[in-house]
Amino acid sequence: MASKPLTGTKVFLMLVAFFGLVIGVNVTMMKLAIATLPGTDVDSPYAAGLTYDREISAAQDQAARKWQVNAHIERRTDGGAAIQVEARDASGQPLAGLRFGGRLERPTDKRADLQVELAEAGIGVYRGNAASVAPGQWDLVIEGEARGMRVFLSRNRVILN
Repeated sequence: MASKPLTGTKVFLMLVAFFGLVIGVNVTMMKLAIATLPGTDVDSPYAAGLTYDREISAAQDQAARKWQVNAHIERRTDGGAAIQVEARDASGQPLAGLRFGGRLERPTDKRADLQVELAEAGIGVYRGNAASVAPGQWDLVIEGEARGMRVFLSRNRVILN
């Protein structure tokens, strides 16, 4: 059988097909990457850098208070999670009258973060519930406020199965 000669038209069409395939795959991968992008950790790294000194000062103030704040999270049977925070001062007395709030943050996807309102259930005991918490790793962020100022911040990695 005689082979067909390689002509300039065939070479041109092979080049167009090759680069068309490469460009098509690149465009597809780019669209998939952009569609699944979870977002940035902070909206403005510059603004976060400016508040860094205030965060250091707040952490030093928190350490000086020597509060004992224990958080407990457990999976409920309905797929949610129950959170309990116990707060005591340096002498071990319960801290009442604070406002505690919590967040369950996904380490890899900011869009899945959940706010949890914690209400004072007793003297120094704060409880709240999060509905429909997916299994896996979460960051449990607890923030305490007094007179409109943040007085406590804690971030802990938890695993909910």
